[in-house]
Amino acid sequence: MQTSPSRETAHPIKVERHDVPALRHHTNTGIRPVRTYRETGHGLYVERDFYAHPRIRHWQAHLLPMHDLVVCRYDFHGRREHDYHLDVACITRDGGVWAVRDLYLDIILHDGLMAEIVDTDELLAAREADFISEREMHRAVAVAHHTLASLARAHYSLREWQQEQHLTLDWAARQTASA
Repeated sequence: MQTSPSRETAHPIKVERHDVPALRHHTNTGIRPVRTYRETGHGLYVERDFYAHPRIRHWQAHLLPMHDLVVCRYDFHGRREHDYHLDVACITRDGGVWAVRDLYLDIILHDGLMAEIVDTDELLAAREADFISEREMHRAVAVAHHTLASLARAHYSLREWQQEQHLTLDWAARQTASA
């Protein structure tokens, strides 16, 4: 039986900034150098290495403001945990700086096999603690369920999904060297 969310398990919304001119990714754990930023017709592509991370060695992402999503592809040190990770987020831009306000819900995609919404407990705890507004919570749920339904119609294939969404998401070759 799952316990109800509480203030003890709640955490404030994570806000990240991508400073494109400076090639810097500002996260809640520090500032990281970025290998590549590339603006696309749909948003922003990001590629950077992870240093001294226990599970992840490389990260690529497409910030898609019109879809309220950040589509991520991680390269792991060990076996692949999933193919894609979609963060539900509010994405804004001010000149060369892009801000990502993470709305807690994520979709884990095993390409061509299945997808699932995760972190609902975090969303509910954050709402109870007033870290997220009622409106933002509803937006997050609507985006997550709309995305999951459209992935299901695309047979859980990111390639088919992006074609249905009229998106082109290019990825660098998977990284093989350990960082």
